[in-house]
Amino acid sequence: MKVSAVSSDNPKPLAVYTEAFCVGDLVFAAGQLATDFKGGIPDKARRHPAFPFYGSDIKLQTDYILKTLATTFEAAGSGLDHIVKAQVFLTDLADFAGFDEVWKTYFKTPPARTTVQTTDLLIKDALIEIDLIGYVPRPGLDVTVIKSGLPAPIAHYTEAFRVGNMVFAAGQLATDFKTGIPASARKHPAFPFYGSDIKLQTDYILKNLATTFAAAGTSLDHVVKAQVFLTDLNDFAAFDEVWKTYFKVPPARTTVGTSGLLIKDALIEIDLIGHVPVDGVGSAVSVSDAPRPLAHYSEAHSVGDLIFAAGQFASDFTTGVPSEARRDPAFPFYGSDIKLQTHYTLKNLAKTFAAAGSSLDDVVKAQVFLTDLADFNGFDEVWKQYFKTPPARTTVGTTGLLVKDTLVEIDLIAAKRS
Repeated sequence: MKVSAVSSDNPKPLAVYTEAFCVGDLVFAAGQLATDFKGGIPDKARRHPAFPFYGSDIKLQTDYILKTLATTFEAAGSGLDHIVKAQVFLTDLADFAGFDEVWKTYFKTPPARTTVQTTDLLIKDALIEIDLIGYVPRPGLDVTVIKSGLPAPIAHYTEAFRVGNMVFAAGQLATDFKTGIPASARKHPAFPFYGSDIKLQTDYILKNLATTFAAAGTSLDHVVKAQVFLTDLNDFAAFDEVWKTYFKVPPARTTVGTSGLLIKDALIEIDLIGHVPVDGVGSAVSVSDAPRPLAHYSEAHSVGDLIFAAGQFASDFTTGVPSEARRDPAFPFYGSDIKLQTHYTLKNLAKTFAAAGSSLDDVVKAQVFLTDLADFNGFDEVWKQYFKTPPARTTVGTTGLLVKDTLVEIDLIAAKRS
């Protein structure tokens, strides 16, 4: 598979990542913010201070970012007309309607999209970060919009796309887009101690995602990658109980806390990537000697020449954060917890990719979830030691991770280079 880094004339980031990678037919872009990397948010992406009641910061930032991403995809031989998957991180979901107004002006056929609230972004006053996956059009490449009989969303996005044998689904919430959370996905108000809202919502969502994947010609048995956003990590154990009833061989999974979802009372959003089995192209689970997770997910899945790893953090799944990933309590002013945790996590991810026949040198896409963005600089110091050509990267804040005292979760996609 041909793999190439993409560089346009967009402003160059301060941190260590690549603007985008082309991997065969697919393009994985770094998450973009409204910044020129010189003065923070540039004048064209914010309201004029002398005219505070004219214009909209979220609209201006969204417009700035999408223009920048258009340049990135053009440099890759693609364009915004060929985007199939989007993740949008907003610091305030009250900005969603303004964002979506601008969004619909850029996409004739909108990509599958996941939108969640994040605690913070890396640029002061940034309201939004946008993360896109697209493709390079070529004769013979099968690209199909997937529409099942599920309730149509209110916002401007597509249920799923199939590109070749890969399926990219929109993040789904437990809603019928009419009443909010439907009765079938919540406890009966007359019986408040019977049932579980998180279990009912998870079940509702996975049934709908099964419908989506069936419409794409595949099933949940062929999901290779999952991201789960929970408004309360205390709901995780009950969620995972339902999850394991849907997956014989569970996908690689990343689970993080979010400070908000787009439907009132929604507890969870689930984002999936899968494939359609075709002759000669199947999937394989990779298992290394990295610590085994307690929850129901696979360490990594390979599909063709792509490798999707589960999000990893600094845990041995026995003691929590192990001693080698934290400062010695007797020497509290020596070392750095974020650096130690980043080292520990990346060493384990190196094992994961080695078991899949790849390496960190082959990573093309990264998402990094930090519980405190004040840790970013220390994290990035370690990051640059592990990557000759750094992957396209998105970095956002999260309300929490699943193991006590963990500071960072790292989610990677790699390519097997020919």
